[in-house]
Amino acid sequence: MHTPCVLTVAGSDSGGGAGVQADLKTITVLGGFGMSAVTALTAQNTQRVEAAWPVPAAFVVRQIEAVAADLPIHALKTGMLANREIVEAVSDALRRLSIRPVVVDPVMVSKSGHPLLDSEGCRCLSRSLVPLARLITPNLPEAVLLTGRPVETEAQCRDAALALFDLGPESVLLKGGHGQGPQSVDLLYDGHGFTPFAAPRLNTPNTHGTGCTYSAAIATFLAQGLALPEAVEQAKRFITDAIRFSLPLGKGHGPTHPYAAAFRDAERFRVLERLQRAANDLRGRPELNRLFPEVQSNLGYALPCAQGPQEVAAFPGRIVRLPEGLEPARPAAFGASRHIAGIILAAMKTYPELRAAMNIAYSDRTLRTAAEKQLVSAGFDRAREPQDVKRREGATLEWGTLDAIRATTARPDLIFDLGESGKEPMIRILGTDPQEVIRKLVLLV
Repeated sequence: MHTPCVLTVAGSDSGGGAGVQADLKTITVLGGFGMSAVTALTAQNTQRVEAAWPVPAAFVVRQIEAVAADLPIHALKTGMLANREIVEAVSDALRRLSIRPVVVDPVMVSKSGHPLLDSEGCRCLSRSLVPLARLITPNLPEAVLLTGRPVETEAQCRDAALALFDLGPESVLLKGGHGQGPQSVDLLYDGHGFTPFAAPRLNTPNTHGTGCTYSAAIATFLAQGLALPEAVEQAKRFITDAIRFSLPLGKGHGPTHPYAAAFRDAERFRVLERLQRAANDLRGRPELNRLFPEVQSNLGYALPCAQGPQEVAAFPGRIVRLPEGLEPARPAAFGASRHIAGIILAAMKTYPELRAAMNIAYSDRTLRTAAEKQLVSAGFDRAREPQDVKRREGATLEWGTLDAIRATTARPDLIFDLGESGKEPMIRILGTDPQEVIRKLVLLV
């Protein structure tokens, strides 16, 4: 398989969160080879663009020509183009060199409100560059500037996409990140119909470089040969993770995290490795057997910012009690225990660092020992569980964990309940990782 080569024609961000820097990070982490033609130098950080210095249009073209003369260009994306001269020069070069496909991200204003394309450049962009695009990716404010009409309601978004399509691109992706509601919905129009791409709207100020990262991802997937809808779908997942794991850097809008997917894969390995190491620590410790419940035990560990049970690893078949000590039935795996995952995910809503948990048998003696060891215990009463929670499969432990956490001002080490008919009383040990959980377990013997 060839290495997809993607050329970004965009401005430099001295803060590293957007522009050429964000594009090259994205292209690289998605398996492409990134190349660049810099259109402007900016002095900026997470708070503001302090200055911007456009590169002479002729030199922008020289960069594109130098790349095209020696290297394949499987896709090209544009970002900040600064002025009319650069827009016209880039458009002429793309026609002359027959570079396709082209993804146009119509960067006009920075997140801090600094203009990144003059008014003549905006008009030239619509007239000269947009008709060359396989896809244009305006956000809602950019769509307003390009169409001169309000873009707020779903009907207005569809009308704006049609108006943008009339400017000549093959397709339009109207991004909904500046919209309202629990979902961020991007609308793809290809001349035949609309395709929505939705993801949860994430509550974070750290979204610097979102548009650059998103459009660079689409361009890279197109360079890999994906059809446009699939390229947008995969890029949407990529940018959602980049926002979910965005970096709280600087004093303003921190950057998205293009390497989140790669770090996520590495973190999955670390989660499983730490669980296996904890299992080794449990072996040959028969003195721990008395702490284990009749239903056996499990030990779980979640990825950072885990969103569901499939992002929490545990031991399939649980940890079983043998005469010589404790032994996992099978190696650790993700999605292996909804029960332990429910406890961890609930705890993480208040204390994101509490990513590990283990269930043990309840006893008054164990709680007294915990108090002596200065471990914080919190409990919940199943009799107080709302009926609508009881009716939802697996909802009890989430409700109980949250209820116990709300009842104490300190971060709990243990959460317990006295059970009910058919439900064994239980204690759950919480920790930042499996090793901390095991250390607390040993204190309770």
